[in-house]
Amino acid sequence: MTPKDAGALDELVEKIRRCRVCVTSPQGLPLPQPPNPVLRVSTGATLLIAGQAPGVRVNRSSMPFDDRSGDRLRGWMGVDRAFFYDQSHVSIAAMGFCFPGHDSGGGDLPPRRECRLIWHDALFRQLSGIETILAIGRHAQNYHLHRLALPSGSSVGETVARWRDYASARPRVIPLPHPSWRNTGWLRRHPWFEAELLPDLRNEIARLMG
Repeated sequence: MTPKDAGALDELVEKIRRCRVCVTSPQGLPLPQPPNPVLRVSTGATLLIAGQAPGVRVNRSSMPFDDRSGDRLRGWMGVDRAFFYDQSHVSIAAMGFCFPGHDSGGGDLPPRRECRLIWHDALFRQLSGIETILAIGRHAQNYHLHRLALPSGSSVGETVARWRDYASARPRVIPLPHPSWRNTGWLRRHPWFEAELLPDLRNEIARLMG
């Protein structure tokens, strides 16, 4: 990392934080709340956590995964909050930077398309030091596997089940289901996730931690 690299990333992040596209020229309905782009990135990080989009609590705190889903994700990874939020090691950039709102069933809407179309390619070109990507959920998996020319399954479950297929890719992609408590049933039906994938995930995190 050079000061020039860090400066270019800081400039891009500042532009993202000032983004108001979903208010001024949205692709679909405008955001339900004022824009509040949430991301934590650095050029020195070797691990990227690529989620879906902030929820209500994260929208209020501006801290990604500052909720029960984050607690479960940190449990999967075997890390504490100090490491998780250490930007010198970990970058966190979801597919949607702002809270997208709720659907008719009370669940979170999908990430806004505007973020991917306007910001993501430029952002991940800046994060060239990433060695491992935790791709959480369908939207993050589709984007990151596609940009690395890697195959994906037809569903999140199929893609997660293929995690070994991506072990030799650089950067390595580890696909994960969303750590929402709504997915508890899926986890119970797929015991290999806890028995086989999570130990591999924790070994990879330990390697990155040195």
